[in-house]
Amino acid sequence: MNLTADIDLKDLVRTIPDYPKPGIMFRDITTLLGHANGFRACVEQLVQPFVNRRVQAVAGIEARGFILGGAVADRLCCGFVPIRKKGKLPGKAIGQDYELEYGIDVIEIHEDAIGAGDPVLLVDDLIATGGTAGAGLTLLRALGATVVEACFVIDLPELGGKAKLEAVGCPVLTLIEFEGE
Repeated sequence: MNLTADIDLKDLVRTIPDYPKPGIMFRDITTLLGHANGFRACVEQLVQPFVNRRVQAVAGIEARGFILGGAVADRLCCGFVPIRKKGKLPGKAIGQDYELEYGIDVIEIHEDAIGAGDPVLLVDDLIATGGTAGAGLTLLRALGATVVEACFVIDLPELGGKAKLEAVGCPVLTLIEFEGE
């Protein structure tokens, strides 16, 4: 019996209007994560395209990318690498700036997290403008990783992030999309 076959992931994502600022429709996956079969279905759909491909590690972007990426790494029997906000990693790290609507931020990865040529999946919950994901991709490539694909539960296509990653040669897998911001 497959308990996840008929689950519509989109129905499990909560929309919070005007968060974090007026006019933004925040797509909150915590409701999906809290639904046992929904979470399982989500992870299965993220993993399925890579079951028969070599993946050395999954790199997850803080914070929801840790939850999803850890589960994907477990299913693919590979390692997990955190990409965190500046100053949160205890070892020697390299960083990458990226633009936010309201300024600049930095994410970092341990400089010894991945070896040259290692096939890596980049995972996060949502791709919007592609700023954070693009910075993660840049970090992984700086370490010499081969980014097999970037994987997201949600795409906001009007914001163009998926297209930006694809334009720099990174295939993108998304499970669902929402129109608007």
